[in-house]
Amino acid sequence: MRSASWYSSLAKNASRFCGRPRTFFLALAVIVVWIITGPVFAFSDTWQLVINTGTTIITFLMVFLIQNTQNRDTEAIQVKLDELIRATKGAHNALLDLEELEEEALDSFRTKYQALAAAARAQLIAGTQDTGTPEP
Repeated sequence: MRSASWYSSLAKNASRFCGRPRTFFLALAVIVVWIITGPVFAFSDTWQLVINTGTTIITFLMVFLIQNTQNRDTEAIQVKLDELIRATKGAHNALLDLEELEEEALDSFRTKYQALAAAARAQLIAGTQDTGTPEP
């Protein structure tokens, strides 16, 4: 395994830090202090600009951290699902790595599985089981 890049390490650590209750309460405390200082600065434009600029910068940076974390989590889930498909007897290996297919190919698979789901629901309504594999 290769070591994580500096950005991945930074994003992972920052995501962990930012997701903690302490960090939320720190951000809340900053806002409370800002509100309390409003009368001191006569609710001036500069006073408003401080919080607007600060929150905009933090939000902008957090978007990239959240996207990195989401991408990493999604890739890990896809690999785990691929392994479950690969290791399951009777599973269709053509379903491995579906996220890399073009939209038309995905639509074709989706249509096939929607038909299988409709048939299984019809079996349930008729009082039969919907378990097992549909292949003979």
